Amino acid sequence: MNRRTFLAAGGGLALSSTLARRSRAAAVDQPALLGGKPVHKGGWPKWPQWSESWEPEIIEVFRSGEWCGYGGSGKVGEFETAYAKLLGAKRCVTTASGTTALITALHVMGVDAGDEVIISPFTFIATYNVVLMHKALPVFADTDPATLTMDPASIESRITERTRAIVPVHIYGMPCDMDPINAIAKKHNLAVIEDACQAWLADYKGRKCGTLGDLGCFSFQNSKHIPVGDGGAITGNSDELMDRCQAFHNCGRAFGTFKGNGCFSRGTNFRMNNYQAALLRQEIDKLVSDTKRRQENADYLTAGLKEIPGIQPVRLPENSRAVWHLYAFRYDASQFHGLPRHKFMRALAAESIPCGGGYGEQYYDGLLDEAIASRGFKRLFPAERLKAYRDSFQELKGNKLVCETTVGVFNTLLLAERSDMDHIIEAVRKIHAHAAALASA
Repeated sequence: MNRRTFLAAGGGLALSSTLARRSRAAAVDQPALLGGKPVHKGGWPKWPQWSESWEPEIIEVFRSGEWCGYGGSGKVGEFETAYAKLLGAKRCVTTASGTTALITALHVMGVDAGDEVIISPFTFIATYNVVLMHKALPVFADTDPATLTMDPASIESRITERTRAIVPVHIYGMPCDMDPINAIAKKHNLAVIEDACQAWLADYKGRKCGTLGDLGCFSFQNSKHIPVGDGGAITGNSDELMDRCQAFHNCGRAFGTFKGNGCFSRGTNFRMNNYQAALLRQEIDKLVSDTKRRQENADYLTAGLKEIPGIQPVRLPENSRAVWHLYAFRYDASQFHGLPRHKFMRALAAESIPCGGGYGEQYYDGLLDEAIASRGFKRLFPAERLKAYRDSFQELKGNKLVCETTVGVFNTLLLAERSDMDHIIEAVRKIHAHAAALASA
């Protein structure tokens, strides 16, 4: 059949239709940044989430006039009992925030001016600040790029005669490898304070984060999985330590086994209010069901994303479960034709998949320079120690790599439908397929 006969027989129309379909398919497959349509349409679950069923109990508290919970009484006491039971801890003391929980725990474990505390550098800045507030030096263990948490192998080289405690951070709700951390602490007679401010119900070898060290600290800030605007808690299994926490956070009033100086000891007002506790207690069931949903969707995401070259999901400790305050993975630009991380994230956002880069190398942001240049720190630490401390930031090779390559998907996405998880995977696949074009755009 020649061309004229083909066209006369309607072949031209068929060919035109086929080409049009191929053109539309190619356009659909194009990344949104290159003119294609976003993979995800519609929104994502909002946060925080409210239930009208919580209102009567909170209104009852306001009408009662008993707004402040002293010494674990009222709704505060009810929530403390319920939260301790939820985690399998002996005791819980609520506080005004996760930050004040950490301040209280450091004080109770004896951290004082001139001491050193080993912490993770890949964390919210509050972990740095609470150590500085005690006029102590936050000394950084390195970050394991495979886990994004404290590398136990890097701890012992940081220990000095001034080291008082280790603060492992279960960042993004991912458990640290606590067995070797606790072994090192025991060997050197150091306290272990878990920063579990993003790790409600995270599980390490059958035990909940926040019950694995001497004390565990939690946050209930607005973005957290069990939110109340601002609030926090300390958990522990020692009555002596928990009595001291109760006393310190309640203006130093003697409590239980801790008598202080007969009435008051050093302390401050870090108390939670009854109406906050009333809301938190009612959110516990939702926390449990939301956590299950996040974990199931995260498992599904991991199975799909790990098949894409250049995407490395986080490795968790054996027999452990994360709760995913952010769902994080490492991004290898070399597997995406050199597409820089910031362009990858912009392309992902264009597909209506919100994401971020997580924490940077915050020890270079000026906060620590200001602290060690202050009159107080110069009095407490020799000049050569402060210089060596500042120089040691360059040794944090693992943390530098993590800060430069991590991508985090916001946790509310994990509360969406399973089909929405397919959208995330599809968006990353699409970006990978068109990485060369995106890199040159």
